[in-house]
Amino acid sequence: MKSTAPNHIAIVMDGNGRWATRRFLPRVAGHKSGVDSLRRCVRACVVRGVAVLTVFAFSSENWNRPKDEVSGLMELLVRALSREVPQLVADGVRLHFLGERGALSGAVRAGLERAEAATAANTSLILNVCFNYGGRWDIVQAANALAERGEAINEQSLGAAMQLGQVPEPDLIIRTGGEQRISNFLLWQAAYSELYFCDTLWPEFDEKALDTAIAEYGQRERRFGKTSDQLRAPATSQQAA
Repeated sequence: MKSTAPNHIAIVMDGNGRWATRRFLPRVAGHKSGVDSLRRCVRACVVRGVAVLTVFAFSSENWNRPKDEVSGLMELLVRALSREVPQLVADGVRLHFLGERGALSGAVRAGLERAEAATAANTSLILNVCFNYGGRWDIVQAANALAERGEAINEQSLGAAMQLGQVPEPDLIIRTGGEQRISNFLLWQAAYSELYFCDTLWPEFDEKALDTAIAEYGQRERRFGKTSDQLRAPATSQQAA
């Protein structure tokens, strides 16, 4: 299992609201169930040897949702951090938050910082949570940072200045919930990622669904601009030698 799993999986966790609506529940109930699904997914990634998991929890566009849903999400984040961090520490998961923190309340920012500090020494899995994040914002903030430091802006320097600059780019991007778009998620980093879309709503996404996505990924040929023959050539040459 470990040898076939992608090194870095990224997920657009879509479908929480629809899951709740179909059950005549408030939308925030779907987000609560989504936290349970994320917990399962994190543990499954640790077992399967995934090194990095990046999830889209709250986009910069999500501020346009109803105020009660947004406030409920903020409260849920604070509660989830206090509840989940001890288990993340036990599982060896390092937590890192990506996104613009200026618009968040002091309590939320403090919670993010405490969680990052508490898990900083962990090495089993890096869990990146994109919160108040947007791919276009990420590119702009990286370019601005380089300009302020007077550094040249090129592919290498811009990539390093991105929010995910310290980890490899995603091998596989999963989107649940039936939509087939990436919705301003990791626009720069997704250039050569394999995309996988499924109809499963996020609260119902479990270990079996993750394994299905990983199996589909394993059937893909990642050429990075080369031909299939070029990819096979080194192995053929080694066998001949």
